[in-house]
Amino acid sequence: MGNRIARAQLGAGAPAIGSLEDRVLEATRRCCEKWGIAKVTVEDIAAESGVSRATIYRMFPGGKDILFEAMRVRELEEFSALLRSQVEGSESLEDLLVRTVVAATRELRADDHLALMLASEPGTVLSDLTVEGLPRIIRFANAFLAPLADAYLPRAESRGVIDVLARLTISYFLSPSDHVDLGDEASARRFLAPVLRAFQPALQSTV
Repeated sequence: MGNRIARAQLGAGAPAIGSLEDRVLEATRRCCEKWGIAKVTVEDIAAESGVSRATIYRMFPGGKDILFEAMRVRELEEFSALLRSQVEGSESLEDLLVRTVVAATRELRADDHLALMLASEPGTVLSDLTVEGLPRIIRFANAFLAPLADAYLPRAESRGVIDVLARLTISYFLSPSDHVDLGDEASARRFLAPVLRAFQPALQSTV
């Protein structure tokens, strides 16, 4: 997400560096930072990217709404690539889940683009992280994390765990606690241990 594009594009799923789609989506992100999502037009994005309006409409049929959706998907792909680089090599299911929550929390906190958008358009960003965007986020969380959890847990069981952890991570990011810091590994482990135990007996042989 945000300003981590160079690192994130090393992961699978992100557009190739320098591609036309990449230019347009990066220009869209910059325009949103400058003027806010509600005020950005396709003309603004065309001017920022140096790509004609006609080409943008051919790439993203449906106009601005489809373009913004593509930007959100791209940011989630980048975010997943960042997380993967930080949690690969986990030696147990508990380690994998805790490290994922900690890494996700730290990345969300460090995301300059997200912080700017939260300050300028909190309603839109909150919707993207909660009511409207949460199903999309959970789908991406499952696509990223379930394959890594396959060594420890059947896919049908891991979906429930990932759903809960995704919701917890977003909730504690948006409303920080004085008692729980999911960006601190020791604090996250203490907090998540009883949460993971709630999924017994599915986890009893792995956690």
